[in-house]
Formats: sequence, C-alpha cells, structure tokens
Amino acid sequence: MKSSSEAEQSTLNQAEKTQLGWLALALTPGMGPTRIWRAMERLGSAEKVLEATLTELECAGMPASSAQFVFDGRARTAAVEEMKHVNEAGATLLTPDNEAYPEQLKQIYDPPAVLWVRGNVELLRRPGIAVVGTRQPSPYGAGMAELLSRELAQRRLVILSGMARGVDTAAHKGALEAGGKTVAVWGTGIDVIYPKENKRLAEQIIETGSTIVSEYPMGTFPAPQNFPIRNRILSGISIGVLVIEAAEYSGTRITARLANDQGRDVYAVPGNVTNKNAWGPNTLIKQGAKLTATWEDVWEDLPSQIRQQLEDELAATRGDESKTPETASLFNDQPLTEHEQKVFNRLRHDEATQLDELIEHLEPELGSPEIFAALFELELSGRVRQLPGKNYVRAF
Repeated sequence: MKSSSEAEQSTLNQAEKTQLGWLALALTPGMGPTRIWRAMERLGSAEKVLEATLTELECAGMPASSAQFVFDGRARTAAVEEMKHVNEAGATLLTPDNEAYPEQLKQIYDPPAVLWVRGNVELLRRPGIAVVGTRQPSPYGAGMAELLSRELAQRRLVILSGMARGVDTAAHKGALEAGGKTVAVWGTGIDVIYPKENKRLAEQIIETGSTIVSEYPMGTFPAPQNFPIRNRILSGISIGVLVIEAAEYSGTRITARLANDQGRDVYAVPGNVTNKNAWGPNTLIKQGAKLTATWEDVWEDLPSQIRQQLEDELAATRGDESKTPETASLFNDQPLTEHEQKVFNRLRHDEATQLDELIEHLEPELGSPEIFAALFELELSGRVRQLPGKNYVRAF
C-alpha cells in the first residue's frame, strides 16, 4: 500500500505534493495547528509527510495513532478526497507555502495549516479591520456596526467578521452597501451556511467579489467549540479589531484578547452604561483600546504606509488625488417640519420607541394622523427606521 502511494505521489508536481502534505496532516485526527507546525519543522518540508517512515512520524512529535493514520495511507486518501470536493465546489485551498496565504496570519502563535476559501483569495492579504460584537445588539450597536463598516469600506479597507447574527451581519452588510469588500471567517465548512438566515448574505459576499474563509474541512457543521477557535484567524488576518457591544463573558472579548496578544490594534465604540452589552467595549477602552466614534478614529491610527496605499488607490480609482469619499451624513440636508422635529426628538439611536408610546407622549401636541405623516416622511428621508412591532429608532 505504501509503495502504491509513493508511485501515485511521483506524478504530482512540487506544489501539489506540498499542498497534499499540509492537507493530509490537517485531516489527521489528533493533529491541531501547533502539532502540525512542529511536525513540519522536524520533517523539514510538507512533501516529506507522506514519504516518512512510522518512526520518523513519531519522532516528529505526532501521537502514535496520528502517525499510524498518516503512515498507512488513510491521511493521503482523505486529502485526495477533500481536494476533489474543493475543486467541485469551485473553492481554493491555501497552505502556508502558497503566496496567497496571508502573511499576517503566519505571525500568530498557531496559524491554520490549511485555509478553505470561496471567492477572492487576494482579499486575505489586503489591509482589513475586523468588526465584532454581540449577536443581540441594540439598534444603536447594529447601526454603528453598519455605519462604521460602510465608511471604512468606502476607503478600501476590507471589513472582516464572522457572519454571526447581530453585529457581524451588520458589518458585512455595511461593507457591501458601500460597494466595498468583506471577508467572512466561518466556524463551519465553507459549504455549510450558519446561521441559515444568512444564506442570501453569503451569496452576496461571493457575487460581489468578496470572500468566505474557514480552517475547517468541507461539510463541517457548527460545533460550539469551533467559533472561539476561529476568532484567532479573524484577528490574525486583520490589522486591527473594532469592538461594538459585547457582554462581560463573550466570544468578542476573546477576539479582543487575541488581538492584543497578536500585536493588533483594538478599537471600541463606547456604549450606554445601562446596557449590559456596553460592558465589553467600555472596559476595553479603560484598558487602552482606542475610543471610536467615527471612521476617522480608525483611519488616523492606521500605519502610515497602509494609509498612503489606500489613499493612492482611492485617488487612482477616482481620477482625482484631491478627492476623498464623502463622510456619510447622519441626517438628510432637508430641514425638518415642526411636526417631524417633535417626533424626531422623541426617538433615540440606542433604544426603540413603540408607536403607542410615541402617540401617548405626543398626544397633547400632535394628533395620530400628524404623527403617522411625520413618521412616514422621516422614514422616507432616512432619518428614522422602523423595526418589527411598530418600533422606531433614529437611523444612522
């Protein structure tokens, strides 16, 4: 069996042998990223993985059962089968020897041995900001995630997030609305959409030339332990992490800690102290994260060479070096009518107001038809957003 594998392997070119070696170890039970990198260092190269003796594999630090799995050919068989599935899906495999593998990711403690990628692999090497936060944001948190992602994406920063419910989803949507690029780092296989309601968002990410990436093989379903583990990739690919609403004990705090450990900048949007999800960003600010209220707070903190690169790209795209994207306005330029102003003053960014409550508060000044008309005009102008249940918030 061993000699047959060697005969088959002789038909592969150098790059294919290297990829097969990394993939075989990634699919071997008992071999996490740290053990894989240690084994690679001791064996000398990835292509030697499938040629090594059982003794050499065990001497490379592999558990006995893992070494046997590689030696008897099961790892190679699994790798060949996985490559077939990847090709059928029109996806790409990236290993550390590949030029498209993100250089920043190689610098972290335990880089993934293999990345499964759908979409534009080049985005993984572009400057990007990870936007992370709670799955249950307030209207304010969701609005800030979308607004800041939109404005940073307009300036050619890639927006990275995990495509979870809440802040992650708002971040991806903001980037796409700006015509920018986004990278979704999944805790499942790249063919397993989670959560299922984000199916259309996943399709839009691919359709618009953006990227989905995972360190998990095709068909991997959403196991809870996968998501904290994938957070190191999210922060590792980024040049900084922006936190928007997170509870005291959350995956977002893990991502922020990983960013600090990896030497990445941490930004945080301050929150209402009465909101439990403000605990995370407010605490991070006290610990040294940069308080972030506008896109400029992130932009001015970027390394000068990255900022210059992005500014040059913007100038080339627009054909005018002096022209930069306009900052998205929080309000329409048209002045409000007296009725609209009264209704608008009763609404908040960070908390929804129910229609009945609004009518009750304004009843001495405005009748129901006038309130309905004012809300309609405020929605049309983009100043107000209606949420389910006839709840209203100020828009961003």
